[in-house]
Amino acid sequence: MLKINENYLKLPGSYLFSTIAKKVSAYQEAHPEKKIIRLGIGDVTRPLTPTVISALHSAVDEMAEAATFRGYAPDLGYEFLRNAIADNEYKARGCDIKADEIFVSDGAKCDSGNIQEVFSLDNKIAVCDPVYPVYVDSNVMAGRTGLYSEESGKFENVIYMPCLEENGFAPEFPEEVPDIIYLCFPNNPTGAAITKEGLQGWVDYANKNGSVILYDAAYEAYISEPGIPHTIYECDGARTCAIELRSFSKNAGFTGVRLGYTVVPKDLVRGGVDIHSLWARRHGTKYNGAPYIVQRAGEAIYSEQGKEEIKGLVSYYMRNAQYILDGLKKAGYSVSGGVNAPYIWLKAPDGMNSWEFFDYLLEELNIVGTPGSGFGPAGEGYFRLTAFGTYENTVEAVDRIINR
Repeated sequence: MLKINENYLKLPGSYLFSTIAKKVSAYQEAHPEKKIIRLGIGDVTRPLTPTVISALHSAVDEMAEAATFRGYAPDLGYEFLRNAIADNEYKARGCDIKADEIFVSDGAKCDSGNIQEVFSLDNKIAVCDPVYPVYVDSNVMAGRTGLYSEESGKFENVIYMPCLEENGFAPEFPEEVPDIIYLCFPNNPTGAAITKEGLQGWVDYANKNGSVILYDAAYEAYISEPGIPHTIYECDGARTCAIELRSFSKNAGFTGVRLGYTVVPKDLVRGGVDIHSLWARRHGTKYNGAPYIVQRAGEAIYSEQGKEEIKGLVSYYMRNAQYILDGLKKAGYSVSGGVNAPYIWLKAPDGMNSWEFFDYLLEELNIVGTPGSGFGPAGEGYFRLTAFGTYENTVEAVDRIINR
């Protein structure tokens, strides 16, 4: 008799953003005359840049000719893209990352869920709290986390590292040593960044204890302050303990195009096995590669014109972030983020919990955000807004809040 994977039954409710979408859809259906401004999900709103569009068109034309047609992509991705990534993202910052240590994929979300497959189910994970839900949920599905407690809002075999206002929303070393450590900086959802000194401390901790860091750097393009590392490989010793996840979604607007990559250094060895070979085996077995036309589009952002256009996209969204940050402070909210990240993290007012504030914003001000409790128990009482809307809608949303 067929049996299902009962680990899925341990997941409480539906995926956070699916729940939000259903609530917003129901409200919109009941109130079709209302203009809802969406500052919840981290989806971009600006179109692809001219350089990217040109590269896409050229690649599509190549696919129409027998001499230049491409089929399956190489397992790791095309060399032209991996070389561009290695040169611009790592060598330019003095980091020793080679092209054959870069695995091209269709995005960081998939990689952050899939990478845990190469590790034993006996390993214990540590996550920031609050945290991007995929880190925990994918481990639940695999059977690594144990049961969920409704009372605590936690899974029994997960080490939660509280990121609170009093510690600057930065995790502290846990008392129990984890095998796998998920870190995301600049952080989703809190918008917090980490200094190079602080990140070096995590690298040293992982190397000392034989842990592996899964480092999500999807928002590194938004770093504006000095002293904030753009990659974990700026830290000494990171090659022997860290895997880095990257995305083209938030810097180049590829949320609908899909492109990302994961860096697995060949020096990362556990149990006498290099993790690079395991990920290569998994990648080659379960994935047929990002489309050629999309990889050409990714390559285009590393041209001189492409780099200028990406700076323009980031500046556009960070202008929104600044407007939200200033407006909420003016309105008396306790707020953080919005400086090195496109996310603003605020305390729900008047003693509301996260979902109560969500309902208030939706029903009274017709604004959609993300309840902090959806990111973990330490997110209760907080709320996330994104800077990925249009500038006009961002201004209107903030003005609604200020004038409520």
